[in-house]
Amino acid sequence: MRAICLIAALALALVGCSGERIVNTDEPRPTLSPTPTTPLPPPPPPRHLVNAFNYVAYPAGQAVYYFTTPSGRWSCAIVPRVKAGCQSADFPSAMGITGEPDFVLDPLGQEATPNAVIVERDADPRFVAMEQPEFSLDTANVLDFNKILAAAGFRCNVQESGVSCMSEATGKGFAFSAEGFLPQYTEVPAGAP
Repeated sequence: MRAICLIAALALALVGCSGERIVNTDEPRPTLSPTPTTPLPPPPPPRHLVNAFNYVAYPAGQAVYYFTTPSGRWSCAIVPRVKAGCQSADFPSAMGITGEPDFVLDPLGQEATPNAVIVERDADPRFVAMEQPEFSLDTANVLDFNKILAAAGFRCNVQESGVSCMSEATGKGFAFSAEGFLPQYTEVPAGAP
């Protein structure tokens, strides 16, 4: 038994000594510059937050947070840890946003009329063409002006100036109204009623 242990130790020593040589040139280590990211907005003021429990539904057994705008023009949803988005209440109609693209590419690479806007957890906001409505629910509650729905990695709000949603993981988001689209989140002002 002792001979086997000695042979094993000798084999390990030979393998350890036959590795590559490491050369130290005394040059400074290269530094990696941090990747620029969108700065995250501060946490929303508690007085503007709504209780997410009042907006949750369970289609297909999975929690989704739905809301409609006070005007009833748009329906929106937060799909936990995946995306937040909005569509026209008249789906599959286009969103009706000034400056929205005439077409986008669908999942098959075909040109299609955009009918929703989304921000995914780790991606830039964009217009999409959906075949089925994903962001509407007949029994969805209204998200009142200057209120914020924060749930499962996303937050959305409705202001008189429009709707805004963002990924809390990246700070990327969108804001839109009938007058236009911005590829950035707009927080409810702290002093808003």
